[in-house]
Amino acid sequence: MRLNELPLECQGIIDHVAPTTPADPIARRLEEFGFVPGEPVKVVAFGPFGGDPMAVEIGFTRFALRRSEAARVVMQTAQDSAPTLKALDPALHTAPPAPTEEA
Repeated sequence: MRLNELPLECQGIIDHVAPTTPADPIARRLEEFGFVPGEPVKVVAFGPFGGDPMAVEIGFTRFALRRSEAARVVMQTAQDSAPTLKALDPALHTAPPAPTEEA
């Protein structure tokens, strides 16, 4: 599945960014912006006409991407990402702190 196929308000885990050419500048820029393997990403909005652009969120940062740009981001399969997604705090998109022992 690609990021541009992810439904509204759904979250997934990035598997990798697939460049369309060997020197794809958009794929390189996406990686520089934080679209890296293992990172959770959530679709937060679609544009009014044809759903372009789409707004996605990584951590506390939101990005507006054309659907053609989002198509470069390959998501993990549901089986691969299920344990990671269950462990994430939906409000923070991070793993919750480990419980501490009280004396």
